[in-house]
Amino acid sequence: RRYDATTTTVQLCATFADILALPEAPLMIAIDIPIGLAERVGVGGRAADIEARSRLGARQSAVFAMPARAAVMETDYRRACDIALANSDPPRKISKQAFYLFPKIREVDAVMTPALQDRVVECHPELAFWALNGERPLALPKKVRSQPHAAGLELRRGLLAAAGYRRELLDARPFKASEAGADDLLDAMANSWSAARIARGQGRRFPLDPVRDTRGLRMEIWG
Repeated sequence: RRYDATTTTVQLCATFADILALPEAPLMIAIDIPIGLAERVGVGGRAADIEARSRLGARQSAVFAMPARAAVMETDYRRACDIALANSDPPRKISKQAFYLFPKIREVDAVMTPALQDRVVECHPELAFWALNGERPLALPKKVRSQPHAAGLELRRGLLAAAGYRRELLDARPFKASEAGADDLLDAMANSWSAARIARGQGRRFPLDPVRDTRGLRMEIWG
């Protein structure tokens, strides 16, 4: 099936399992959630994190350095920091912002299998925007001091519009801000663009030759 950005629709799913069970049966699913977790990490996290970050210039902080698997599996912040320290070289704690993502990472990890990676891939929206921008980092952020940055959001809308996404969809606010903000919707559309080009065999994978974690999952980020 050929993907047409002009027919894109938006739907909010409560869980990762709900996405997998969509009646549309997507051929390719791109999620902004880490897939594959290392037992120990060095500076910058996984090789995938480091390589993706290297493409993004001033936007590189958007890619978190993922800590070791055991730290991600911990539900207590202080204990997670202790485990991260013990399994990183040089020793490194984790930020509260990263810790708050761990429940969703655990949810995905519990379901993922090497076979499922044939149609579920880890993507990063800033890598998608990098690709949409002619493989150049974007000059403007989506947020400034944790608040939406209008110029940065408009820059991303323009890139998506040029790729065929309908302007009324790009400007829409179909959900409560607590459910999905304007930047979340743009990120989701950017990842849908990545999913389509990956399905066509045109995606970029970082690194080119990814290693697998102890569960057999490839540690890679697509854009």
